[in-house]
Amino acid sequence: MKIIENLLEKIMFASRWIMAPVYLGLIVCLIFLLYVFIHEIIVFIPLATSAGESGVILFVLNLIDLSLAGNLLLMVIFSGYENFVSKIDVGNHKDKPSWMGKVNFANLKLKLISSIVAISGIHLLKIFMSLDQYTKEQVILYISVHLAFVLSGVLLAFMDYIIGKTAKHS
Repeated sequence: MKIIENLLEKIMFASRWIMAPVYLGLIVCLIFLLYVFIHEIIVFIPLATSAGESGVILFVLNLIDLSLAGNLLLMVIFSGYENFVSKIDVGNHKDKPSWMGKVNFANLKLKLISSIVAISGIHLLKIFMSLDQYTKEQVILYISVHLAFVLSGVLLAFMDYIIGKTAKHS
C-alpha cells in the first residue's frame, strides 16, 4: 500500500508541470502585447501633430494601460511559475527583480487586483476625456465596474489582514 501511496504522491507532485505550457502561453500573450504597443506608436506618429492635447493624453494613457497589462503578465508568469511549478534559477543576476522569489499567492492576489484597479482607473480616465461619446448609462456602468474592482481589492486585502492576524494567534 505504501508503494501505491508513494507513486500517487510522485504523480501529484509531477502534475505541477502541466502548468508550464500555460505560462509559456502567457509569454506569447506578452509578445502580442508588445506588438500592439509598437503598433499604437506607429499609428500615432503621423497623427501626433494634429492630435491636440487630449489626443496625446489619450495616446499616453493607452500606452500606460498596455504597460500595466504587461507588468501584470510578468508578475503572473514569474510568481505563478515559482509558486506552483519550479523555482527560477537566475542566481545573483544583476537584473533579477527584487520581488522575484518573494511573492506568495496572497501577495500575488493583491498585486493582481491592484493592477486591475489601476488599469480600470486608466480606462475610466479615458472615458472622462471623451464623455460626449458615451451615454449616461454607459458612464454609470463603467464607474460601477471600477468601484466593484476597488471594493474587491479592499475586501481581499482585509481578508488577508484577518488571516494574518489569526495565523499569528494560533
